[in-house]
Amino acid sequence: MPRATRIPKLLALMAALAAAQAGLAPQASAQEAAEPPARGVPYLTIRNHTGLDDPREVYGDERSDLKAGHCDIGERRLPMLSSVAEAAPFYIPEEILRVEAIRERPPAELLDTFEADVGEAEPVLFTHGFYIDFEKGCRRATALQENAGLEGRFLWFSWPSDGDALNYTHDEADLYWSVPDLADAISEMERRFGPDRVHVAGHSLGARGVVHALAELANRGTGEQIGEVVLLAPDMDFGIFQRLLPRIRPLASSITVYVTERDWPLALSAQLHGYARLGEAGNPVAKLEGVEVIDLSDLQVRSSSGHLYHIYNSEVGDDLAQLLKQGLHAGERRNLVQDGPNLWRLQPAQ
Repeated sequence: MPRATRIPKLLALMAALAAAQAGLAPQASAQEAAEPPARGVPYLTIRNHTGLDDPREVYGDERSDLKAGHCDIGERRLPMLSSVAEAAPFYIPEEILRVEAIRERPPAELLDTFEADVGEAEPVLFTHGFYIDFEKGCRRATALQENAGLEGRFLWFSWPSDGDALNYTHDEADLYWSVPDLADAISEMERRFGPDRVHVAGHSLGARGVVHALAELANRGTGEQIGEVVLLAPDMDFGIFQRLLPRIRPLASSITVYVTERDWPLALSAQLHGYARLGEAGNPVAKLEGVEVIDLSDLQVRSSSGHLYHIYNSEVGDDLAQLLKQGLHAGERRNLVQDGPNLWRLQPAQ
């Protein structure tokens, strides 16, 4: 099949997969809307204001200056999903999260409060991937925060992804535009909390942004020293990561990459780009000196795409907690079986 014909079909498949994993909640009733928000995440964002009052639509998908605040999340229980979940081959959450309110604050003020709240703990700065509007990003950031037990130390960085499954190349452009801002955020966090105490994580296309932001800091030569760097299902050319690794490795205490076999969005991305993705299992990871690779292929696939294990698999949440809260490396963490010089397989919880 000619390349020009193949790409639109791949994009259509990506749209179908993205729609399957979106899991958007239906509209809340007036009574439900009156319930107080239960949880949420502090955020930094370089999205534009839309001028809309709906808290789910406060920020759009256009590029803008830095803003900050707190995203308040509530939940709605849908017991009717229980029977469906038992029969489904992937995980269907019974608690459907929704954005209740956005409380915007000046970035410096938000970071002052965040610094005080974190105290002696070590914070985690996380950024999302492709096809994530602000509302979906709030929900998924909250889910990750809770799955890994990172409440009180978790800060979400949101770049202007379109939230449109067919705008992959547009999202790539916006991600690269965002790299200097993400690098600035990492640098400011390191200035506030000190060397080796700030952990940085990214999912999918956001993991690519983390790598390029660290390369940006390396090029600046400003001497930042980061703690753990965690790349979850990274949608990045394996060969490009291998070439950038010598630049970024000196900035981080350690680098951990999570991979799996049945990640369909990454498989499609590999076809689209023509090169294997870093987050796919089966790459020659022994060449990645100083990187610990965690293969999740033995775990149950709990999302239709196989791409959201960081929020749907409790085993992954537990492994992240051991890494980011306890500072344990792969050889010290439970349920990991070594399968190569720097490769471990995470086993299902017993």
